[in-house]
Amino acid sequence: MAPLRPPLPLALALLALALLAAGGFSLFHGATDASPLALLTGEASARDRLIVLDIRLPRLAMGALVGAALAVSGALMQGLFRNPLADPGLVGVGAGAGLGAVGAIVLGSLMPPALAALAGIYAVPVAAFAGGWISTLLLYRVATRNGRTSMATMLLAGIALGALAGALTGVLIYLADDRQLRDLTFWGLGSLAGATWTKLAAAAPLMLAALAAAPLLARGLNGLALGEAAAGHMGVPVERVKSGAIVLVAAAVGAAVAVSGGIGFVGIVVPHLLRLVIGPDHRGLLPASALLGALVLILADTLSRSIVAPAELPIGIVTAVIGAPVFLWILLRRRSLLDL
Repeated sequence: MAPLRPPLPLALALLALALLAAGGFSLFHGATDASPLALLTGEASARDRLIVLDIRLPRLAMGALVGAALAVSGALMQGLFRNPLADPGLVGVGAGAGLGAVGAIVLGSLMPPALAALAGIYAVPVAAFAGGWISTLLLYRVATRNGRTSMATMLLAGIALGALAGALTGVLIYLADDRQLRDLTFWGLGSLAGATWTKLAAAAPLMLAALAAAPLLARGLNGLALGEAAAGHMGVPVERVKSGAIVLVAAAVGAAVAVSGGIGFVGIVVPHLLRLVIGPDHRGLLPASALLGALVLILADTLSRSIVAPAELPIGIVTAVIGAPVFLWILLRRRSLLDL
């Protein structure tokens, strides 16, 4: 008997309302609460306006975009590999971005002072994004032959490139001094604490473009669920869908990792849970993943800066503590997949 599923418009509306409610709560509550009424009427203090408009609002927008980007990337990868347990990390984008960021932190002191001053706060995000894109280009070059991309080769090459990036990252960590090790630790655990309007303006266009383009692949991903041969007979441009999905994942994950560091489990857990609730049709799954991913990361960020206030936990710890048990539950539900 097929499970009962809510109508898609209702599910999307409920997710949007929950996202608005979570965003409002996150904006006005924390180590220091602010009154939304006072802010709207202009009676809020200069300190409250600074906290809400210049600290929490860009952080809220960054969290929503990063969560949506990671979740939609996970949905794309699961549709591309026809495996509901696939993850954006399979293609090595996150590992490549991590290598770029670690390289910028450890080797940044070797840059000429003029170049270091010019790079400023953009050095780590730019290096992370470049690392993600380079790893994606290498992966695509290895997996593509005569104009056709082999998903099996891509999977294996992604694992190999991820391992290589991890090894090079380990070498850089070995060379790091105590201050750099502290920076690396906090970056690797993930955080939205450094969110500013400037960083948001630099990263948002890539994530927004990827989120806007992802629904265009929905029909192709639905066709791929039947197999590449069947999808081709249905008129699906299989190679174009594959390359498009990989490019979008690289852009979204590369930009997200560049500004937030390593945040796990959002890309694998969110789309899989939605498949159980609203079904596997990517026409609804992709927008729902964007909404739920944004909601999950906003709630995780609110929790991370509330439970040990006035300090804050790295958001990667919060997503791991919540996501790991959910992922284990998913594995137990789909135990048969482990026997393949």
